[in-house]
Amino acid sequence: MDPTKEDITDGYARAARELKVLLDGATPQDLRRGSNGTRWTNEQLLFHMVFGYMVVRALIPLVHVVSRLPKPAGEAFAALLNAGTRPFDVVNYWGSRAASTVYDRRRMGRKLDRTLAALSRRLERESEASLSRSMAFPDRWDPFFAPSMTLAEVYRYPTLHFDFHAKQLSL
Repeated sequence: MDPTKEDITDGYARAARELKVLLDGATPQDLRRGSNGTRWTNEQLLFHMVFGYMVVRALIPLVHVVSRLPKPAGEAFAALLNAGTRPFDVVNYWGSRAASTVYDRRRMGRKLDRTLAALSRRLERESEASLSRSMAFPDRWDPFFAPSMTLAEVYRYPTLHFDFHAKQLSL
């Protein structure tokens, strides 16, 4: 069953609170320490958690367009993206490392707040029909991507991603 708008925005608000607590409680040494099960430091992983929400802002218009195409076109697009999983993983890793130098502990909380505000405004304007639209997804890119996802599931995705990675922090 698809999440409700309230479920999604509640998850956003909780993630923002949790990020604030994590950042406020972390020392510079904590942030430089390696995370558990990734090659990122805690600060890099925290940015990657924020980045999940940033990615969804770009995915939403894509879902609106691709979900209107014939199903084989969407499946071909997802297959093409799946074929590029290895380069995606490299860009994802190095991109989060580099971006965490810009969106460091002082800036990533504000970035998340602005991103969540934009996502929440957009979500509020979505109709039930638009939230139920679906498209094929590159399910090799992320453990929370399914072969087909509704727009509601895409809105919920970054909180699942956030929660998963929060368990890998060594703060």
